[in-house]
Amino acid sequence: MSGDPDDAPARYVFRVTVRLTPGEGLAVEPDRFETVLYRTANPPGEDGWLFFRDNLWRGSLADEAHFRRQATDALGVPVESASFSELQTTEAYLDALRAAIAADLDAFNAENVTEVLSKYLGSSIRVE
Repeated sequence: MSGDPDDAPARYVFRVTVRLTPGEGLAVEPDRFETVLYRTANPPGEDGWLFFRDNLWRGSLADEAHFRRQATDALGVPVESASFSELQTTEAYLDALRAAIAADLDAFNAENVTEVLSKYLGSSIRVE
């Protein structure tokens, strides 16, 4: 994953609860807090663009424990819970995503693009 998610034409949004574990003689309060995690959505057809297929199901994380481990590694702090919120996207990115899906419907075991988007993202797509 590269680039600033704020500048990306699309990004995945997650709610995560992280836990801080300060060193000896230190304390923090609260030691757990919820924050928003953004992940840049790779351009359709490029490496990593199938993130939604591999990690989401019906608008939720398919395997929360797996995602928490990945987020813990990426953030450097323990992630205790995680949930998918939405895919924030531009109309141009969504059009490109639909085209890439349509070009390979067999990879999604689906009849059409609408079925694919619903199957993995549910109704969690926000066009900005």
